Amino acid sequence: MTPQKINCDQAKKLDIVSYLELLGCKPAKVQGNDYWYYSPFHKERTPSFKVNLKLNVWYDHSLGKGGNLVDFGIHYHQCAVADFLEKLNQHHNHFSFHQQHQPPVKSTLVQDEKTESKMQVLAIKELQSPGLKDYFQKRAISISYAEKYCKEALVRNGQQQFSMIGFRNNSGGFELRSIGNIKSTIAPKDISFFQHEKPTLAVVEGLFDFLSLLEKQQELLPELTNFLVLNSLSFFERSLPLMKEHERVYLLLDNDVSGKNCTASAMKQSQKFKDLSCKYVHHKDLNEWLVKEKTHAQEQSIHRGFGLRR
Repeated sequence: MTPQKINCDQAKKLDIVSYLELLGCKPAKVQGNDYWYYSPFHKERTPSFKVNLKLNVWYDHSLGKGGNLVDFGIHYHQCAVADFLEKLNQHHNHFSFHQQHQPPVKSTLVQDEKTESKMQVLAIKELQSPGLKDYFQKRAISISYAEKYCKEALVRNGQQQFSMIGFRNNSGGFELRSIGNIKSTIAPKDISFFQHEKPTLAVVEGLFDFLSLLEKQQELLPELTNFLVLNSLSFFERSLPLMKEHERVYLLLDNDVSGKNCTASAMKQSQKFKDLSCKYVHHKDLNEWLVKEKTHAQEQSIHRGFGLRR
């Protein structure tokens, strides 16, 4: 008996993760219900392609596109819906209809924007945890800057209770970070803008980019500025009116496809936008560059010390 062919409605319900596995795509990281991949549509150094297991949908942050499996298939194979359905029917035994996946236990602390309400903040206090302070130092951030701009959040997630770095945004929410680069958000999510009554502005993507910029401000910036921390690149377009209120805007975004696309787009709109990512061109972002710079300086100091003893 000839097997019944998959129609379009059925194809939309097929498991995206299983299909990506069929294509040879493996997740680069898992955050709760989100599986992150290096985009199958273009080369990149930071995974920007996300599949939400609960919803069974994908989204490519670099392209600003997403959808169900059919949307993915016609874009990936550059074909019509009928042609993609034919491809699916050739491999129908290799993947199944979507079911609820159980995320790995090690990812239970990591929240996404759809599950952030499950994260309960028990207390916000001054930064005290030795572990968190040590984490700042490992990422080449001075404790003085950490204590000035960050708080310690005592958080409960289910039965687990732990401390995280809290970075307040303009709407009163908190960006949360912890050891192992664990990330979360206490709603509402928003930008963090630091007004220093300057006509110029420096724009970075996240907390550690901001603190890294403060560490090397004189080296990286040609003048004193206000600061805008996006906390998510998705806020870039929405923040353009605020940026344009300034005479000059220095962009220090990540050296990945998404960061470069935002920088290029802004520079096309106005000459007041300046790209400063060239100052850390061989590194993914400001913090990676800072860590390498400080490590190199420490190694040089050790070598000089050995030279004096001879």
